[in-house]
Parts: sequence; structure tokens; C-alpha cells
Amino acid sequence: MIKSKLFAVLPDYVATPDGMAIDSEGNLILACPNYADQTLKGCILKIDKDKNITKWFDVPVHEQTGLASPMGIAFGPDGDLYICDNQGWPGRPELIRKGRILRVRLDGNNIVKTTVVAKNMEHPNGMRIRDGYVYVTQSTLELVKHPSGKLVSCVYRFKLDDENIDITNTLDDKNILTTFVTENPDDQYGVDGIEFDREGNLLVGNFGDGAVYKVTFNEDMSVKSNEIWAQNKENLESTDGMIMDDEGNLYIADFCVNAIVKILPDGTVTKLAQNGDTDGLDGGLDQPGEPIIWNGKLIVSCFDCVTNDIVVNTAHEAPATLAEIEL
Repeated sequence: MIKSKLFAVLPDYVATPDGMAIDSEGNLILACPNYADQTLKGCILKIDKDKNITKWFDVPVHEQTGLASPMGIAFGPDGDLYICDNQGWPGRPELIRKGRILRVRLDGNNIVKTTVVAKNMEHPNGMRIRDGYVYVTQSTLELVKHPSGKLVSCVYRFKLDDENIDITNTLDDKNILTTFVTENPDDQYGVDGIEFDREGNLLVGNFGDGAVYKVTFNEDMSVKSNEIWAQNKENLESTDGMIMDDEGNLYIADFCVNAIVKILPDGTVTKLAQNGDTDGLDGGLDQPGEPIIWNGKLIVSCFDCVTNDIVVNTAHEAPATLAEIEL
């Protein structure tokens, strides 16, 4: 296996780094929901090729909660940044089902316009944009009761120009593309990581089951099939963020066990890097949340927030870090 290295120590206004994207100038863009310290503002960072780190902007807060918690992010074709504002992740009652999908238009470092694409979401998490649509994983749908009693989650699909869609978090939502059930009784957490493969199929990670689903489409973009594509409990326990390289290899953040997993185009699951509990300052994977390929390296955000009996992580430590892996 490969040993990860320290890519960056993040400023003290960052407690929890998460989703990433690359802008038109080649800068690495990082979303920071800051769940580990909610006195800090949810913000978006910009990292240039020389590793200079600056705060790009604070994400506009929800008018009722006064918070913003940016997780998954993606750029639209016009340069607008779409953001999963996952208000409900901390589990505070007043934040439940207050999540939003935001579209932010900027002029340099100044926000010109903020559009709410969708609102009242329970748990928006990962995001990808393709062919005029934004695809969003929602990790829990607690209002939907499956006959088995197991957790239901889903992928929503919105048009890029949609505004103020009122989400009910039930199967009545017309923007639900497809649903999933998490079978693992010990980790009832649903879909998280999301990516498109080279053929345009949608790959979705069911976190609790450590399974990657492949969603295929009919010509009218309705769902043709939704089936498990890759699963290997020995090498992949949980599926957080994911990214695919030009050769069709999929890299996944295995959040629970501080690992990065590589899935080959044929679905073979291999472990690329792993370490034990760490504060990340040695370059270790400190609860990896999302990987991205940037300038020939795999950059990994270290979420370092969750501490329970299904994760290796035992404590949140400052400062926050990013790790890197040579490809």
C-alpha cells in the first residue's frame, strides 16, 4: 500500500474540510462545513498551484438558522458554483430538513447572486453536474418507511436553472431519480459519494453497505437500471466521496477505517492506502471524506469529526489537514 503525505495544514477558521472541485483556472476549491466547531462560518477556500490558501467566500447563511454547512460542490458550465448546504448533519432539531442546494455566482471574490435551487432537504451530501442537471445524494430519508425497517436514501436530480423547489423528503418528490436501501444494521447511513463513469453511467456509493451502485439511463434520461457494481467488505467498508481518473479507475474515501480504495474498471476492489487513528499532521488519512485528482496527485480532505464505535477516529484535533497520495 501507499503511504499518504501531508498536503496542507488548513487555517484556523477551518475545523472540518469536505467537498472539493477544480475551477476554470486550475485552482483547488474546498468546501468547509465546519461541523466540529459551528461557531466557525461555513466557507469555501481556494488553493492555487503554489499551495497558497485563501478564503474565497463565506457561504450565504440560511435566513432561519443563521448557518451554512457546505459539503458537496460542483461548477456549472457557466462557472457558477453549486453547493450542498447540509444543515441537518449535526442532528440539532432546529436544523432538521433545512438543507439547501445553492447556486452562487461570483465576480472575483464577490458574490453577485445566490439562488436557492432546492430547499428543506434532510441530508444533501455529494454532488455532480452533467448535461444540464445537478445530481445530489441525500444520505437519509427518515420520513420514508421501508417494509424492512432499514434506512432509505436517494439521488435527487435538478435542472441547473431550477429555483426554490420545495423538497418534502418523501417519495412524492418528483426530483428523486432513484432510491436505495442500506442493509447493514450496524451502519444505517445511506448514499454519499457520487461520480459519473466514462460511459455516462452514474456511480453512487451506499456508505453503510460499502457498496458502489451503477445507475444506467434510457435515451430520455430515465433510469434503466440501478444495481451493485462493486462491493468487497474486506477492502471497502464505507463509501464516502469518490473520483474517477481518465483510465476508469475509481478512488473512494473509506471514511470509517482511514483508507483510500481503488476500484478497477472491471469492479475489482483494491486498497490503496490506510492508516490507524491519527491527527493528520504526519500526512495520515484523518477520517478521509473526499478525494480529488489535482495536478497528478490524489488530494484527500480529512473530515476528522465523527467519533463512534464504527470508525477508527477517536477525537477531533486542530488544525485541520489535507493529505495527498502520489498516483
